Amino acid sequence: MFNSLKLLVQNKFNALQSKSKLFYCNIDRDLIWSLYLDGFVDPVERQGHDCNCCKSFLRQYAGIVSIEDNKVQSIWDIEVEELYAPSIKNIRNYIHSLKVTDIYLNSFAKCGTDKNTDLKNGHLWEHFFIVLSKEFVHKVSTSIETVQGTYRDNKSVLKRSLDELTADSVDTVLELIAQNSLYRGKESEGILTEFKKIQKEYNTVPIQLKDNYCWATSLKVSAALTRIRNSAIGTLLTNLSENMDLDTAVSKFEAVVAPTNYKRPASLVTAKMIEQAKAKLEELGMRESLERRFAIATDLDIKDILFIDKSSSLTDVFEDMKKDAQINPKSFSKIEEVNIEDFIQNILPKSKGISVLLENSHLNNMVTLLTSVNKDSPLLFKWDNPFSWAYSGGITDSIKEKVKAAGGRVDGELRVSLSWFNYDDLDLHVHEPKGNEIYYSKKSNPNTTGTLDVDMNAGSAKTRSAVENIVWTNKKSMEEGTYKVVVHNFSRRETIDKGFIVQIECQNEVFDFEFDNSPKGNEHQKIITFSYSKTKGIIIDGEAKSTLVNKDKWELKTNRFHKVKNILLSPNFWNNKIGNKHYMFLLENCISNEPTRPFFNEFLKGELDTHRKFFEILGTKLNVSPTNTQLSGLGFSETQRNHLIVKVEGSFKRTIKINF
Repeated sequence: MFNSLKLLVQNKFNALQSKSKLFYCNIDRDLIWSLYLDGFVDPVERQGHDCNCCKSFLRQYAGIVSIEDNKVQSIWDIEVEELYAPSIKNIRNYIHSLKVTDIYLNSFAKCGTDKNTDLKNGHLWEHFFIVLSKEFVHKVSTSIETVQGTYRDNKSVLKRSLDELTADSVDTVLELIAQNSLYRGKESEGILTEFKKIQKEYNTVPIQLKDNYCWATSLKVSAALTRIRNSAIGTLLTNLSENMDLDTAVSKFEAVVAPTNYKRPASLVTAKMIEQAKAKLEELGMRESLERRFAIATDLDIKDILFIDKSSSLTDVFEDMKKDAQINPKSFSKIEEVNIEDFIQNILPKSKGISVLLENSHLNNMVTLLTSVNKDSPLLFKWDNPFSWAYSGGITDSIKEKVKAAGGRVDGELRVSLSWFNYDDLDLHVHEPKGNEIYYSKKSNPNTTGTLDVDMNAGSAKTRSAVENIVWTNKKSMEEGTYKVVVHNFSRRETIDKGFIVQIECQNEVFDFEFDNSPKGNEHQKIITFSYSKTKGIIIDGEAKSTLVNKDKWELKTNRFHKVKNILLSPNFWNNKIGNKHYMFLLENCISNEPTRPFFNEFLKGELDTHRKFFEILGTKLNVSPTNTQLSGLGFSETQRNHLIVKVEGSFKRTIKINF
């Protein structure tokens, strides 16, 4: 009777190993033997089957299985006669309750003891016994445990990839490759296409069988595919799956695989992304809502305005004559100061007219108000009105921008920059009050934080638009006293396009010193001396010829007072309180003349969040038609420290410094 059971097990095993790879479920060795013996109700039968050879077989080989159609097949999936039916059912149910833990390999082909003879009575005993095919017999020097560990890792990484990498991320990367927007993307196209096919299959597999699918698949595909998540392209897929901005994710990918001078040939938006976003907009009826324009005075509701100019239209002739006079903000160092909320609650209600001093430091605070072209179109934003706002892209300062482009710092307490226009090697030297000199041979002073961070045309003629830059970043560490600026022509290479500019910036004051001729070869030229204090900033030597730099922005000049037409909070605080509060001072004759972004992703309703990559790019492409009647001026966020000097006309005139 046992021989028939033995033969059934052998035949089942041979069928399994002929069709597919073998796997192993990690069994409880003591439990498996108990389950076998517990199937025998008759004590005599139980005792007659209590065999050490069969016990050893079950403990070592009972967990061998295959995977077919994502389901585990065991050597115990057999129909047996009544005597063995309970034992085999016990083992079968137990094996099918376990997860596959490894591929199966063995050092020997023969598993178990086939038969032996009882020498005392000459009886031949049969035992469970199977023979492995060659492919499952491991004879190489690498240990079985090492090989199993590699396959375990492959399966685990594949499953994690299939669970965590979204189908959308794969489609997005494949589209980027198709439109040649991904550096060396073609190298990954094949593996991504195969991964997409596997991912589609995986998503149709019942959850309880997914692990089996990954085991079976990990043995069929390349190791590169199983470990796709650990590759550079896998990191890109992971970042996209975790909702990282598309441009940021691709930039991170390019930082790893692309050369530093790589320029992406196409914009990062895919056809699928566009179609999905368009469909969502159609679903929400928001296509018209994307048409934006500058807001004008008649768009505003009186209840949303904190201040409307009520000053007399009769202009004081003397004030009119003085309006173009330059004003140094430091002349207002000792004036009344209030915080913005006190100003709104206690001063604004009694004010008839207000003007603000536009300082150079305010140019990034230039803001404009926008609204929907069609006032009846559905609302795009999180708040209950169609208005939005956009700050200026920032001040354009040629020397400062050249320094930034060269990798230099332009923020700090004090900056001294040198700009010139030919292939000469000019060097900037600054002597600090205690005698230390900062220049190309001694680029930094750790005690004061003074640092030369840009040094151009040294060694060779590299550019005819060169800069050097020395910056002090820590006000507390700086030395007070007299600074001397010197320019040295280390190597004179040209006699054309001579001359240079030294720019000094301190506490939002900018001074330019322009010279028609460069120093002669190897000549040092003293440019300027100035005194510095932590409270007053810099005072230029009286012999130096320079004035406070005035700038033009949106038709307004800095270092002058400008009339306020309206004061209001940002639209997200008119009825609701959503996000950060901004205080807006809309100015007379203030007209934005630069490209204006019609909306920002953080403004948009939650329903559009899944398409934020599309809207990020769309926001840079939509045009806002200019108008001379726009509502533009200065904006200040409650989250950033700043100040604004204002003249207030009410029952009496006063000058106030508002702190934000």
